[in-house]
Amino acid sequence: MNDQQNLYKALLNDELLERIRSRAAGYDKNNQFFHEDLMELQDSGYLKMFVPKDDGGSGLGLEAAALLQRRLATAAPATALAVNMHLVWTGVAHLLAQRGDTSLDFVLHEAGQGEVFAFGNSEAGNDSVLFDSRTEAVPSDDGSYSFTGTKIFTSLSPAWTRLGIFGKDSSGPEPVLVHGFITRDTPGYRILDDWDTVGMRASQSNTTVLEGAIVPSNRVFRKLPVGPNADPLIFAIFACFETLLAAVYTGVGDRALELGVATAKRRTSFKNGGRSYAQDPDIRWKVADAAIAMDAILPQLLTVGRDVDSLVDHGSKWFPKLVGLKVRATETARTVVDLAIRVSGGGSYSSSSELGRLYRDVLAGMFHPSDDESAHATVANAWLGPIES
Repeated sequence: MNDQQNLYKALLNDELLERIRSRAAGYDKNNQFFHEDLMELQDSGYLKMFVPKDDGGSGLGLEAAALLQRRLATAAPATALAVNMHLVWTGVAHLLAQRGDTSLDFVLHEAGQGEVFAFGNSEAGNDSVLFDSRTEAVPSDDGSYSFTGTKIFTSLSPAWTRLGIFGKDSSGPEPVLVHGFITRDTPGYRILDDWDTVGMRASQSNTTVLEGAIVPSNRVFRKLPVGPNADPLIFAIFACFETLLAAVYTGVGDRALELGVATAKRRTSFKNGGRSYAQDPDIRWKVADAAIAMDAILPQLLTVGRDVDSLVDHGSKWFPKLVGLKVRATETARTVVDLAIRVSGGGSYSSSSELGRLYRDVLAGMFHPSDDESAHATVANAWLGPIES
């Protein structure tokens, strides 16, 4: 085993993975946050995978993080999805630093000290995502900003100590989008207890209401024009967010295939003299379909991660590659979970079934940015140019 593999095992060994797996059903049933998982992942150094070794981390890149998140998601998709949000911020800081931008070095330093970062960007009805905001950012003379608005899907709500937010400053001649961080003890925000969803329940991605929350000047790290732009921050967020999302749903698909195979071998057919369903041609076809679909995802996931790490210049094709990976991974995982359930029969319809839980969890994939419509528009614009006015 090489040094890299030893490091992966140290961050997420088999014993830890099985303990996390053993708690996933209970978190889901009780709609509880994964406190125990988070504590163990913090203790192992998992949350510091992007943090440089000088700051107490592992100094890994996006390809390695994707592999680890895929593995974690085979045990507990909701835990992996929520941890993604912390890893996105530390990954963004890592990618920027790689490219000579030190504006988020403090994120890596503080993550090395144990701070937990979360994403507070999503807004109901804002299909412009990062290119506009319904949150109001009001400047003060000292350079700080006051933020008022509502953020949805704030994963890690019970545990974050640093929340990245953004809003629109309309006080000048041209509006600008202001990005910054608040801390847990910042006044002027409320976390609603409103996460009661079909799946991904342990993520506790509650709504966050900003009511004049102050971001001090030293935590305002970007001011960008409204609309699409080529700032490295935008690329870094898209690269980490889409790749790590794809990794989580790849793990969901992997686990569903594994469960489907095990069930097909275990189930027997009365009409066929007690033979295993693994001998049934129709079942074999479904398993083969699922395996073929999953085989296509991992090479794409690893290639995208490796290209980001290697600073490969795909130019205008970068965003199509990122959103394409996200859509393909989430849609493939949904198809594979469905095939595994069809292979496994009515037992998977039980509320205690792991496959039933994966069926509910995997549905969340369609709601994450970039959604299907946005992704197809991005890819079409890259290949065909924008629609003429």
